[in-house]
Amino acid sequence: QVQLVESGGGLVQAGGFLRLSCVASGQPFSSYTMCWFRQAPGKEREFVAAISWSGGSTNYADSVKGRFTISRDNAKNTVYLQMNSLKPEDTAVYYCAAGAHRILSRAPSRYDYWGQGTQVTVSS
Repeated sequence: QVQLVESGGGLVQAGGFLRLSCVASGQPFSSYTMCWFRQAPGKEREFVAAISWSGGSTNYADSVKGRFTISRDNAKNTVYLQMNSLKPEDTAVYYCAAGAHRILSRAPSRYDYWGQGTQVTVSS
């Protein structure tokens, strides 16, 4: 079992930035592919970014490429999502997820553990 706890969400103006964190406990953190998803009201859960167990490979949704950066610190059991140049359409609940696989999948079904989510609201 892996427990995930996100933090760092909040209200920010368009053009601003936020840094989300997700702390893991339980199984060895470094063995998991980590991912961020988001879900806006009335919409399906959407892939945002993924990072390999070593941090050496990343994958981003086209909608956030160049603005968001995913990273991880295996010594701290933490994955981060740096979000710059935020837009109102980035408003959503952001979830981190852990998957016991070695591919940077964009499918929610491939991830085994989920956090409770943190709200990000971007005002125009």
